[in-house]
Amino acid sequence: MATRKPSTATKKAAKAADKAAFLRLDNQLCFALYSSSLAMTKLYKPVLSPLGLTYPQYLVLLVLWETDSIGVSELGARLFLDSGTLTPLLKRMEAAQWLRRQRALDDERRVIVTLTPAGDTLRHEAIDVPAHVACATGCKIPELIALTAQLQRLRDQVMRSTDDSAAAL
Repeated sequence: MATRKPSTATKKAAKAADKAAFLRLDNQLCFALYSSSLAMTKLYKPVLSPLGLTYPQYLVLLVLWETDSIGVSELGARLFLDSGTLTPLLKRMEAAQWLRRQRALDDERRVIVTLTPAGDTLRHEAIDVPAHVACATGCKIPELIALTAQLQRLRDQVMRSTDDSAAAL
């Protein structure tokens, strides 16, 4: 008994069904990243709350613990935040006395962000945060390192792609 070849109409219907599957929410890379980001932020909340920190404040402090006395524009670039988002965040952190903002002596247009002793003390209080988060993921450390590197490559590629698209306009 010979098997029949699928008709052209059947092939077209199958292709359309395959394309339609790409529109399913659970098949979207963007949604997987977005919902994972929400889950991570939710995970951090009870860990950072006893320290009096929000997740964005924690990110600012992570940068300052690596590189104290950094310009606001450099800090924004490192966190992928614009000044409209970063400035109010820094003002709240300055009011909490975790950092200080000062005009650069050599260029009044630049604002330098520096840790205060209270901000530096938070580093010691937050020392177990990464371990807590790593444990909550259920992943082994090599898996987390590989996943982080893969996501950084993805981010960089998408940013290059959007920069290229903007340049083409």
